[in-house]
Amino acid sequence: MSRIAPLFARLRGAGRTALVPFVTAGDPYADATVDVLNGLVEGGADLIELGVPFSDPMADGPVIQKASERALARGIGLTQVLGIVRAFRQRDGRTPIVLMGYANPIERFDQRHGAGAFVREAAAAGVDGVLVVDYPPQECAGFAAQLKAAGIDPIFLLAPTSTDARIQEVARLASGFVYYVSLKGVTGAGHLDVVTVAQALPRIRRHVALPIGVGFGIRDASSARAVAAVADAVIIGARLVQILEGEPRDNVAAAGRRFMAEIRSAIDTAEQGNQR
Repeated sequence: MSRIAPLFARLRGAGRTALVPFVTAGDPYADATVDVLNGLVEGGADLIELGVPFSDPMADGPVIQKASERALARGIGLTQVLGIVRAFRQRDGRTPIVLMGYANPIERFDQRHGAGAFVREAAAAGVDGVLVVDYPPQECAGFAAQLKAAGIDPIFLLAPTSTDARIQEVARLASGFVYYVSLKGVTGAGHLDVVTVAQALPRIRRHVALPIGVGFGIRDASSARAVAAVADAVIIGARLVQILEGEPRDNVAAAGRRFMAEIRSAIDTAEQGNQR
């Protein structure tokens, strides 16, 4: 079993919503990612999505596209990403890590190191979940089974356009949690409609028993607070990547910690008010 289900069980028992930041491995500095991850946890992150740099990240907007480009230019590939997870695990054995990326780096890794090498190496490094944007559920049952056998959760995306059939297929294969894309667009878009999100989640919950994390379009304390009222996890990426991009090396982890603390405080304050 990965660390993800126990995490959500603890949070559910405490009446809390998970805070899930996304950062691109190797950005903004190749040697700073482990420090950034530790800073995010210190600031209140419950689970971390670690982006695997890729040259054609189709679901990502300009901010994360550029982060991938910068990381690739510094020589950060899947091998280095797994090394980052291993280094993080030397200090933190509790916080779940989900790798988020695309099929090409995984398939290339297996071509170079042998069939099933990615799953084996990810499990050995301490990865808890894998979300492959361009692996639709109907085409990756075998991959999902390999992940589960290794104690890794296959995470899938759902969107406003997802049909009931797609939701049911995700429910059959997924574990850990599902990721609901809150809008029609790419990461970093600024037109989040929380009312629409709130209306969409009950349909998903009719088919999916797993926790639902909501991402895309969440940029600040206000939007995070609003999403936390309806979701099991708040996922925030592009704004965090922007903040880190502008920081010097020595301050980048502290900047991530401060931003997480701001978002965590906003979510917790709202939840405390709801419990009164």
